[in-house]
Amino acid sequence: MVAPAYSSLELVREPFDARAPAERAEATRAASAEIRREEHVPQTSAQETNDALEYLVGVNLARLRAERQLSLDALARASGVSRAMLAQIESARSVPSIKVLHKIAGALKVSVAAFLRRHATNGIEFLAADQATRLVTSNGRFSARPLFPLSAPASAEFHELRIAPLHTETGSPRAPGTTVNLVVSDGTLELRVHERTQLLGTGDAIVFDADQPHALRNPGSTEARAYQVTVNAETPPRWHVPADSRRIEETN
Repeated sequence: MVAPAYSSLELVREPFDARAPAERAEATRAASAEIRREEHVPQTSAQETNDALEYLVGVNLARLRAERQLSLDALARASGVSRAMLAQIESARSVPSIKVLHKIAGALKVSVAAFLRRHATNGIEFLAADQATRLVTSNGRFSARPLFPLSAPASAEFHELRIAPLHTETGSPRAPGTTVNLVVSDGTLELRVHERTQLLGTGDAIVFDADQPHALRNPGSTEARAYQVTVNAETPPRWHVPADSRRIEETN
């Protein structure tokens, strides 16, 4: 799991608690030793990742076609993609180009992203508050609740942050190009980026580069709450470029 640009976070699964901050803090301190656990992310090779992606596209294509009760022939006529190519994609024996996926998506009336989802079989996923997963610091004074599905890597992350009074949480620098958009919903926060400090009141928002040293501090006497969107740095897509078989011979 990717932590929301702040350090010392551990994975916690617990019901979303709407009680007053003081009551929540006391309950968190009493129960934290029993409910806190670490998440271990398995390491996969690049080939395994690629195979998983091809399989995912194939499974989603087959599901979307079945939901619309379309045969391979019918989808081929609607999309302009051959029946043989569609069959190869569904069986993960062919990697479609973006152009081909765009044609198929148009025929199925979905976005290209629908072929890459590991969740939301009907295009939506409900995240129940009573089944929320929170990332909590060891002292329980800072927490982040993901408001997006954690089943697959995300280009953007959405978190609810809670910061105890007078607590400072130091940020963990992210990859160059990562940006954070933060809005304070309750209380007051100080954001420090390098040597510059910006005070944020309720309703104030700020955007900053997350690849540099930064920290959040709650200078108030009550818990502060904020919402944060992290836009991760773009990574180049996996293009299949055939080796150039041409030979350039030197002439004497």
